[in-house]
Amino acid sequence: MNPNSPQTLEIFWHSSAHLLAQAVKRLYPDVKLGIGPAIKNGFYYDFDFGETISSDELPKIEAEMKRIVEEDLSITRSELSPDEAKLFFAKENQDYKLELIEELDEQISVYSQGEFTDLCRGPHIASTGLIKHFKLLSLTGAYWRGDERNQMLQRIYGIAYPTPKQLKVHLMKLEEAKKRDHRIIGKQMDLFSFHPEAPGAPFWHPKGEILFHLIDDYMRKLLTRRGYGQISSPLIMTRDLWERSGHWDHYHNNMYFTTLDDRDYAVRPMNCPGAVLMYKERQWSYRDLPLRWAEMGIVHRYEKSGTLHGLFRVRHITQDDAHIFCTPDQIVDEVSAMIKLVFEVFEHFNLTDISMELSTRPKDRIGSDELWDNAEEALITALDQGHYDYDVNKGEGAFYGPKIDFHVVDALGRSWQCSTIQLDFNFPQRFDLEYIGSDNQPHHPVMLHRTILGAMERFIGILIEHYGGDFPLWLAPEQAVLLPITDKEHDAVRKTYDRLCAEGIRCRVDWRAEKIGRKIRDAELAKVPYMLIIGAREAENDQVSLRRRGEGNLGAMSVDILIERMKSELE
Repeated sequence: MNPNSPQTLEIFWHSSAHLLAQAVKRLYPDVKLGIGPAIKNGFYYDFDFGETISSDELPKIEAEMKRIVEEDLSITRSELSPDEAKLFFAKENQDYKLELIEELDEQISVYSQGEFTDLCRGPHIASTGLIKHFKLLSLTGAYWRGDERNQMLQRIYGIAYPTPKQLKVHLMKLEEAKKRDHRIIGKQMDLFSFHPEAPGAPFWHPKGEILFHLIDDYMRKLLTRRGYGQISSPLIMTRDLWERSGHWDHYHNNMYFTTLDDRDYAVRPMNCPGAVLMYKERQWSYRDLPLRWAEMGIVHRYEKSGTLHGLFRVRHITQDDAHIFCTPDQIVDEVSAMIKLVFEVFEHFNLTDISMELSTRPKDRIGSDELWDNAEEALITALDQGHYDYDVNKGEGAFYGPKIDFHVVDALGRSWQCSTIQLDFNFPQRFDLEYIGSDNQPHHPVMLHRTILGAMERFIGILIEHYGGDFPLWLAPEQAVLLPITDKEHDAVRKTYDRLCAEGIRCRVDWRAEKIGRKIRDAELAKVPYMLIIGAREAENDQVSLRRRGEGNLGAMSVDILIERMKSELE
């Protein structure tokens, strides 16, 4: 068994979920079992206890799991017909398993270990004795099958590894992740907040708004140098537009709606139809293409309340979107340029570990197989010409076209899917988009959809946790704080503050009547890079006593040298 293999871990975690379920069943004989899959970082199992249990029960469940491990029970597979499976789980009084069986019309596999048998496709490891190193992490609520109209179950999350070292490293990362939680740091740094009056929509405070626009400005300037135009389209558009685009049929459950003047409208979940309508405003020639339009566009998507999670899962989303209209022979060059742009942007944010995957046609899609063949072949050509390593994710493309997804790894080793490039032959046909070719005849352009950062809200959450709030100086919402020791330094502090502001340095003064030690601690908690202490001696000599976060006390320094140092660091 290779303990580092993703396949090994998936099997190991799924077997660990069965171990958890068996322990729970022993302790709570009347419990009804939901599902227990392996997930990205561990496993979970859903239970209906009949009454709510608390996380205080987890150590007791862990202890029972250890007893089962010591029993070293063999894990065996059997096959049952649907009728046999129904009979077995009916005797066990497992209503949720019976519901799952109703959807199956073939031989059903079950896995058994000792007295415990569960409905499962498998595969599993050979015995419970192999699962020696595990930890139950949390207890939360979860609707059966993710539907809020269904029964609320209780979900227990856990992690397990074949070796104790792997488990120790994982638990250390979880502890570090708690320290870097963007929701906690965001509050400490006064960046954003959430309120029940607008669930799933962040309220950006002044410092958070600075951070947001620093990233926005960087992207706009970069795209201008790459030949992009900036556009903006309406938030609310008519139902018939979304029916024509295909979103009404394929994305209806995630959209918001309203009726005005007896006409149905939808709040946009995506920006692309707006770009399409603008393209139709005039006749284009092949000489005009490629046409690159970027839109920092706000969209709204309904996410179930139980899935909302800080900036990582929101309903109000700002996308660094772009749509490129090009000729078929320009596809490979445009996709290649986008791939290079993705790597350039993430390197700028010190995110350099990037992997790629090609997602191909899903079952639920629009367009002919011929269009999909051409689209997938074009993306493969761009990837192969750039000699990129990539995985193929079969059946996970968008309903209108295949795509390349990019996954970046942060400082804690967690992978995030941010960028995507989607190739679309279907929208131009659905909306009758045309350009006049060199043959003086109309042709459909190809449409490329792409984001680099993805959702700005989510990307900022990723950055907060990646840096732990210790942003590089250019990205720090607050670059310096002036800390006067007494009120007597007021004039000198104000003069220094004005000089720094004139140089474009983002700073403030802590005028509170607190001891200097308290002011320094609060500035450290707010993760301000430069702390500038001004007492009587500094005021007299036009100096500051400098503390640099992460470096400590650097001593007295003239204001001129301080400004040179900060500008050099910014450059």
